[in-house]
Amino acid sequence: MKGLTKILVSKAELQYRVKELGAEISRDYQGQELVLIGILKGGAVFMADLMREITLPIGVDYMSVSSYGNSSTSSGAIVIKKDIDTDIRGKHILIVEDMIDTGLTLQHLQEHLLTRDALSVKICTILSKPSRRLVDIKIDYEGIEIPDEFVVGYGLDYAEQFRHLPDVWIVDTVEL
Repeated sequence: MKGLTKILVSKAELQYRVKELGAEISRDYQGQELVLIGILKGGAVFMADLMREITLPIGVDYMSVSSYGNSSTSSGAIVIKKDIDTDIRGKHILIVEDMIDTGLTLQHLQEHLLTRDALSVKICTILSKPSRRLVDIKIDYEGIEIPDEFVVGYGLDYAEQFRHLPDVWIVDTVEL
């Protein structure tokens, strides 16, 4: 496809790491009330795969936030488009995100959810770009570290395209 340069993370690598993360989360939250909060739209694919690998009863909800619009770089302004419907007081929360780069969005979401009296608010991501971090944020369950490349696939998009790809691809946005 035009603009896709090479596969950075294969479907098999993603599946393997999701299985490992599911086992870690299942072990760590044994006997506790856990709610997964998936971040739409990009996190939907990872969220679906991850929840099938967790062997505990879990609650599920979603948020929609934006800091990119139709751009390949973050504007830095975080807008909550859809908030959760679940009452999270007294529960453990795990934010499930597709990718963390600057950390600004996740820092904002973590602070937002902590104001609702959750017991804990931790973060799980399938992809991480530590070279782009602007804030010191703890990622409790980190999938795969990737270089500072613009990527699509496995839920990640460019202008709402390429989310359906099973692998994570590097994109040359000039070619799009």
